[in-house]
Amino acid sequence: MPADLGATKSSQVPPAWAHLPFFSEHYPDISDQIAKESRQVLPPETQRFAALAACAPADVRVVILGQDPYPTPGHAHGLAFSVEPDVTPLPRSLGNIYKEMEEDLGAHPTTGDLRGWAKQGVLLLNTVLSVPAGEANGHKDLGWQQLSHEILSLVSQRPTAFVLWGKQAQSLAKYIHPGDHLMIETAHPSPLSARRGFFGSRPFSRINDWLTARGTPPINWTQA
Repeated sequence: MPADLGATKSSQVPPAWAHLPFFSEHYPDISDQIAKESRQVLPPETQRFAALAACAPADVRVVILGQDPYPTPGHAHGLAFSVEPDVTPLPRSLGNIYKEMEEDLGAHPTTGDLRGWAKQGVLLLNTVLSVPAGEANGHKDLGWQQLSHEILSLVSQRPTAFVLWGKQAQSLAKYIHPGDHLMIETAHPSPLSARRGFFGSRPFSRINDWLTARGTPPINWTQA
């Protein structure tokens, strides 16, 4: 093992989240496994924790759970459902998210880059933070899920809006502490399931109504 590997690992961890046990107890082994991977791993290592770097625990107002990064090179940049701004056409799930937003709010962002949401307190969290190029869910057995468990437990210590699209995301609800939360649980926006309850669910206006009722600013969803 290179002498500076530990420093490299720790340097990628956003300081505001570094106290989570995952980073000392699980991430070193995951990082070692990824280092042995013969395939291209997405997103690049420098973007692996981009969602956490963009939204500190104290700033989280909304959590949207995704599965794992897009497996197409050039798409994923560390935030669930988000893509680099030059990506066209949009991934189909994101396209359906924008269709629902158009129905709900009358507009949607001009690109698939959702980093503007993160700046407003929306944690776009994938439950698995790496993927081999071309193989969706290819790193589901590395142990990444422990991090999402710890994050949900941490941020749910105060009222938060949780968006759980699909059964996989909904299975993590047990890690959310009981509280005055907004829980939105519907079908996933994937083309395979979007018409089974995602379309028509109006999650964006529901979140903003909840935030406004609590005396906090709404999210500007349409200008990400």
